[in-house]
Amino acid sequence: MYSTKPPSDAVIAPASVIKKAKVEVVTDRPRVHTMTESPVPSTRIGRIFHYGSLVTGMGIGAIREGVRRMGDSEESSHVGQSQSLFMSPANLEMLVRKLSRMRGAALKLGQMISFQDSSFLPPEIQQVLNRVQDSADYMPRRQLERVMTQDLGPSWRDKFSSFEDVPIAAASIGQVHAAVLTSTGQPVAVKVQYPGVASSISSDLNNLAMLLSASRLLPSGLYLDKTIANARTELAWECDYVREAESLRKFRELLKDDPVFDVPEVIDACSGARVLTMERMWGVGVAKIDMLPQEKKDWIASEILRLCLREVVEFHYMQTDPNWTNFLYNEQSGKIELLDFGASREYSTEFVENYVAVLKAAVRKDRKGCELYSRRLGYLTGLESPTMLNAHVDSILALAEPFMQGGDEDTLYDFSHQTVTDRVRALIPVMIRERLTPPPEETYSLHRKLSGAFLLCARLHAKVSTKKIFREIVESA
Repeated sequence: MYSTKPPSDAVIAPASVIKKAKVEVVTDRPRVHTMTESPVPSTRIGRIFHYGSLVTGMGIGAIREGVRRMGDSEESSHVGQSQSLFMSPANLEMLVRKLSRMRGAALKLGQMISFQDSSFLPPEIQQVLNRVQDSADYMPRRQLERVMTQDLGPSWRDKFSSFEDVPIAAASIGQVHAAVLTSTGQPVAVKVQYPGVASSISSDLNNLAMLLSASRLLPSGLYLDKTIANARTELAWECDYVREAESLRKFRELLKDDPVFDVPEVIDACSGARVLTMERMWGVGVAKIDMLPQEKKDWIASEILRLCLREVVEFHYMQTDPNWTNFLYNEQSGKIELLDFGASREYSTEFVENYVAVLKAAVRKDRKGCELYSRRLGYLTGLESPTMLNAHVDSILALAEPFMQGGDEDTLYDFSHQTVTDRVRALIPVMIRERLTPPPEETYSLHRKLSGAFLLCARLHAKVSTKKIFREIVESA
């Protein structure tokens, strides 16, 4: 692929079903996963059948779990909720296995949610979300041939002097193959979309919504309908490889003179609606750079955080996928390589101005300013209870802590000792219970990305000149 790492939402499946390839791939996670081949259900009827069998199977599993617990008086006296019956260990295995084989919208939605702090979710759902990050099958060669032929023609293999049929990574939307161009001998990464995934987005999400609603596992304050509507939009973007190619070219232009970042070149002659070929990148995923000196880790974390702020404030355009595997560090070039632009999106000038105003107010610890600009953004209606207002503003101030004024501007913020996550986590139950309106649509993906940057800084134990970065990018806006 770009390197030996998976794409943005890439996951390698556990030993689960069908046929195992004789290959093992080491991801940015500490485990080694065996890639598993299985056909992608590509028709609407076929996918509905799989969802129907999942619901039926989990219902039967719940009944079996209830019967089992009836025979264990001690356990039944402690566990009696239908929720626990529905998400029994056997049902969890069934759900992860089915989503891994289905791929598509449901698997992607789980991965999207799992990159946020999900401490407010029931432990059963957390377990599924964690598992689906580590499970996806790849399609058999006959389906690969069909997609490649439809996009690049029956002689598509002539475009490559070599093409590895077994992918080097499998994701929820597609899989990635290593190849070499016949025309130039250039190593490339070829991203191939699973058949039927794009056309099944709406039905997949509707089925998932019914499953989650029936199980009553999610609190009402999550606004599941808004979350799924947002996922429907983002997934349609990610399935549009022509749009992703345009986003890739835009970022390559935005960062063409940047001394820090590299963006791969799109190979138009080998790309189409469901196939995207690009220059292969050779860096190492930033989550795998433990052996680098700490000062280099600090630099990498600082530059990624700086880029996140630039994307919002300066570009009004952001690659919103928070997965750390989107960032590679190339020790030879000394640059950070950027990958996977399907989730890129534009922000209006009005949104950015109000969002920047909230950030500036938070850094000044101006609670009234935070409340005012939160209403302008649509976070608040003006009818919230004092409890909700305090929790909302407290969460903003906590998130702004690394950038707050006062003291020496060059003072380094130590992300390894931050308590921001714990403080925000403590406020989430209040905001879910008291919230009167869902968050602004733009902030779903924006906050996933910023949260991912913060978590990466913590993962690298980075010390960052956050005040200086904030002054240079946000205060000057």
